[in-house]
Amino acid sequence: MYWYTIEPLDALLFREAKPFSPGEGSWAKGQFPPLPITVFQALRSILPAYGTEEKDKKRDLEFLGPFLLDAKGTLWLPTPKDLLGIKIKPPSEEDTPEDDLDEKSNDWQTTLRFQPTNAEDDEWEHLCFDRNKLPPMVTPKLDKNQFICRPLPWITAKALGQYLKGEPLDPKDFHDNPWSVQILPHIHMDDGTRQVKEQEGYFTEVAIRLHSGWKLVAAISTELKKSEVVRLGGEGHRAIVSPLPKFQEWQHLQGYEKPQESSDFAYLLTPGLAENETAIYAVYPRNWQENLKGCVSDRALLWGGVSHIRRRLNKPQRTEERGEPEFSLLPQRAFVPPGTVYLFKEKPRSAEVLLPTASDSNLETFKKLNYGKLLWGTRQ
Repeated sequence: MYWYTIEPLDALLFREAKPFSPGEGSWAKGQFPPLPITVFQALRSILPAYGTEEKDKKRDLEFLGPFLLDAKGTLWLPTPKDLLGIKIKPPSEEDTPEDDLDEKSNDWQTTLRFQPTNAEDDEWEHLCFDRNKLPPMVTPKLDKNQFICRPLPWITAKALGQYLKGEPLDPKDFHDNPWSVQILPHIHMDDGTRQVKEQEGYFTEVAIRLHSGWKLVAAISTELKKSEVVRLGGEGHRAIVSPLPKFQEWQHLQGYEKPQESSDFAYLLTPGLAENETAIYAVYPRNWQENLKGCVSDRALLWGGVSHIRRRLNKPQRTEERGEPEFSLLPQRAFVPPGTVYLFKEKPRSAEVLLPTASDSNLETFKKLNYGKLLWGTRQ
C-alpha cells in the first residue's frame, strides 16, 4: 500500500441529500471525513480507465482511509467512543460539578471506559432492560471528587496504540475537529414569479474547510510518481494528491490488525456496513451477539439520500400503475461510525471486518476498500 495526502484547494462539498419541495423542509449533511468510496474514486480517477464493458469491471485495487494528517505529519484517528475523561474537583471548590457526557474537553486528569451493566449489582435491582439484547454500557463508579467529561474527537495513532494496550493516555494526544462548517442554502425561483419552485426549489449544502496545515491521508495499492489534481466532492472542487514516501505513522497500529489470544475488545477504524432489518440498522452482526459483552457506538452514518421523503411525481398515476413506492431519496446504506468499540466475552469466528453476513454483490468492493476494519486490544 502507498500512502498519499489529499489537500483541498478550497472548501469541499459533499451533498448526500437531493433537493425536494420547500413545503417538506430540507437538509443535507456533508459527511466529513468523507466515506472511503468518495476518496477512493478521486484517487482512482488518476489511473487509466479500464473501459465500460462488463468484462472491464475489476476489483483489483485496495484502499485504506481517509484519515487526518496535521502539519507535523501526525496521523489522527477517531477517538474510541468508550473513553471517558475524568476530572478531579479542585480543593477550592465546595461542590463537585455534574457529569457532562456532551462536554468535550482536554483538561481531564485520567481516562476510564464505559463498562457493561452488572445485572447482579444492587443498584440495578429495580431497573430493567431486554435480556435478549446486549446490556447497557454504563459509566464506572467514581470517587466523590471525580466527575466525567468526554475526550476530544480525534486521537493520535501513537496514543490509539497505547489505548489498545490499556495504557494511560495524555490529553495532549487528543484534538478537536480541525475544520469549519458553512451551510449553503440554494433557492430556485419560478421564472417570472416571486415564488420558490414547487419541485426542487430549495435545498442546502454543507461546505467543509480544513484548517491550515491539515490534510486528508489515505493509502491505495498503486504507486503514483508525482502529485496530481483530482476532483473531490461536488461543484467541481479540487484537491492535490501527493505521494507520502516513508510514512511511518501507520506502524503504530500494524500490530493490532489481528486479534491476539489476550484480545478482548475491538475498535472500529473505518466505517462498518450496518446490518439492516425493517426500520433498524444494527451496529453489530447478529452472529456476534452471543459473543459480545457490550458495545459503545453512535447513530448510524446514512449515505445516499434522505429518509422518509418520497419523490413527487409530475404526473398523477393510478395506484395500480405505480407498482412499488418510489424510494429514490431513502438512504442506500447505513454505516457504523468509526470509533465504535466492541467488548467480547469470547471472539467470534468471523470477526475480521464489520460487514454483513448476508450475500451482497458489493461486499467484495467493501472488503477491498477496507470498510469495517477492526483493530484489536486488551483491557487491563
